[in-house]
Amino acid sequence: MKNSLILLYGVLSYIVFFVAFLCSIGFVGNLVIPKGIDAGIESGFTVSIIINLLLLSLFAIQHTIMARPAFKKWWTSIIGSAMERSTFVLLTSLILLLIFWQWRPMTGIIWEVQNETLALVIHGVFWLGWLIVLLSTFMINHFHLFGLDQVFNNFKNRPPTGLNFTEKFFYKFVRHPIMTGFIIAFWATPVMTTGHLLFAAVTTAYIVIAVKYFEEKDLRNEIGDAYVKYEKRVPMLIPFTKFGKSE
Repeated sequence: MKNSLILLYGVLSYIVFFVAFLCSIGFVGNLVIPKGIDAGIESGFTVSIIINLLLLSLFAIQHTIMARPAFKKWWTSIIGSAMERSTFVLLTSLILLLIFWQWRPMTGIIWEVQNETLALVIHGVFWLGWLIVLLSTFMINHFHLFGLDQVFNNFKNRPPTGLNFTEKFFYKFVRHPIMTGFIIAFWATPVMTTGHLLFAAVTTAYIVIAVKYFEEKDLRNEIGDAYVKYEKRVPMLIPFTKFGKSE
């Protein structure tokens, strides 16, 4: 019964993640969902900046702390290894939904592409970014990344299969293609508003800092020399550049 409940918890957490992922596309792209990044009642420039930065900071703090090995070790000792990833995914997804719900639009225009063909190309790049995100998760083990592997194997009394260190496909060109995809999706818009620019700039800065100073350190400790050599060969986020390569 306990293992069945843990499995149910993991599946529900994944469903919440999937909803949050779809809402992310709709929010950033002002598509389908009623509360896009430029939709809603404006609250004044200063108030909007403060609220929006607090929302993004909440995500950054939760995501950074809960992703660290020391926290995982402590947290796993309380809730067990099978539920650890699902809980991280669930809380991350709920915070994302909170951001989308409480985001204050700032609709001043920074740039607006008038050419219809160019606007269509930019929309294509937007969708390409999200496709890179999704495909990249399957290249390393999508179901482990979002907790399903752990709860299912726990249900079957088997050890989790784990994430795969790979240099295949997108990982030949950048070390963190999931993050590259997010950055592309966040910036690819034919109409850049002040609020969208704030969102894109802050999330991009967080991605660079979190990857460079936290995640890369954890990966070096976990994988060892193979990852150190990988860092020297493959750029961190921008393909065909030296950005993030170690000396």
